[in-house]
Amino acid sequence: MTFVAALLVFPLAWTGYLSLTDAEGSVRAESEFIGLQNYLDVLSDTERFWPSVGRTAAFTGVALLFEVVLGMAIALLLWRPFKGQKWVRVAVLLPLVATPVAVGMMWRLIFDPNIGLANQLLGWFGIGPQPWLAGQYTALPTTIFIDVWQWTPMVALILLAGLTSLSDEPQEAARIDGASTWQRFRHVTLPLLAPTLTVAILLRGIDALKTFDILYATKGRGGGSFHEVETLNVYAYGLSFDYNEYGVSSTVLILFFLIIIGAMWALTARRKEAKR
Repeated sequence: MTFVAALLVFPLAWTGYLSLTDAEGSVRAESEFIGLQNYLDVLSDTERFWPSVGRTAAFTGVALLFEVVLGMAIALLLWRPFKGQKWVRVAVLLPLVATPVAVGMMWRLIFDPNIGLANQLLGWFGIGPQPWLAGQYTALPTTIFIDVWQWTPMVALILLAGLTSLSDEPQEAARIDGASTWQRFRHVTLPLLAPTLTVAILLRGIDALKTFDILYATKGRGGGSFHEVETLNVYAYGLSFDYNEYGVSSTVLILFFLIIIGAMWALTARRKEAKR
């Protein structure tokens, strides 16, 4: 309980307190209690806050969709034994070895519009150079691709663990009854794998919501010149460390925390409803 209080409860309570003050400038500067004024200001901010909410939702939703679909496909491919399976599993998990910052810097070089490997490859096929991370409308999809590249193996690993724990008897019974591969997956494998799938979605969904390092490593302050990849994390970081507006930043973080709790509740509620 002491550990939980020290690492979770106290920081959250302190952030909540700061969100009710006008704390800014030096961390030692005096601040005044202003109640819910920061919340009113942030919730009425249609220039930075609400667009960052939209980008956070878009980044999380699209990345999670691709990671779950691709992770399921990879897990199914690695489920049954084949020659060289051990080495294939190692290769699939390699993206998890690197830190997100290193991954962001690596892909930043690959997607460089002038010297990057990506545009060179496109040139071999007669396709002109693309802005990738430099474009106002291509930066967010590109960062989603980077996130999918790194974290799909984690989803695949979780689902593969779930698949290997399933009994072969339901599969054999369905095969004897004449069920096709898709029917066995749809009516046998997927329902049995549902608890593991829910865990994978929860873990990866929460982690995707909190993504910061890849975005900051590829686009820097403010998520780019036009804030094209500025999610709530990047926005709150800028308020704290670029502008020293600790009260407003704490308000954004508290609202972000409530969004995460709401997303978790919605997902678990849907899961319980599906069980009924």
